[in-house]
Amino acid sequence: MMVVMITGASRGIGAALAESMTASGHRVLLISRNRSRLQQLEERCNGKTGKALAVSIPFDLTDLADLEEEFVSRVKGITGKVDALVNNAGQMIRKPFSRITLREAKGLFDANFFAPAALIRICLPLMEKSELKHVVNVTSMAGFQGSGKFSGLSFYSASKSALGGLTECLAEELKAEGIKVNGLAIGAVQTEMFAEAFPEFQAPLDPSQMAELMKWFVLEGARYFNGKVLPVSLSTP
Repeated sequence: MMVVMITGASRGIGAALAESMTASGHRVLLISRNRSRLQQLEERCNGKTGKALAVSIPFDLTDLADLEEEFVSRVKGITGKVDALVNNAGQMIRKPFSRITLREAKGLFDANFFAPAALIRICLPLMEKSELKHVVNVTSMAGFQGSGKFSGLSFYSASKSALGGLTECLAEELKAEGIKVNGLAIGAVQTEMFAEAFPEFQAPLDPSQMAELMKWFVLEGARYFNGKVLPVSLSTP
């Protein structure tokens, strides 16, 4: 049984991945700022398995700079080991570059880059006793070099591109510790966030379909990849 920490777990791909992981007998730490949805997901996962495999940790990861000790204490109160971290949480604002405010732009980087980076650092000592030691950063095709780009996603794309760059750097820097760091540049999946940004499109995949591939990658991908940001997309957007 692996212990997997999933951020952005209250909805979309994160929730689907949590359900798939617990259905396979793995323990999941559910991270999200949406307390009510997180509690519902925990009850759903544990109700299906008959075991307390899912544990909610309601927390706004953009607060880590001020509340890191509190977060670490809550995690250590549940487990002394994390085998895999899935940095799935993210924020999207679709607005023309000329209209997006600096506060909004900084908020995107806080949610999509600085919070995942801080969480990786926090999880390093928790991965020491793990044999898996896999960090999976969920980036986006919007931030994948050479991919088609869309108006209104400039800072979102830039923040996801930055996370991809960090993925490559940390794979090298953490190699001596046996930690593998990879990224998945996700394309169009019919999540709430996607529907809000692109109401005119119907994505070719639903969250549960993407979650099945991600589950394999989280548990097995470190055997084959390190420092890679892999595109996972059927369409653009």
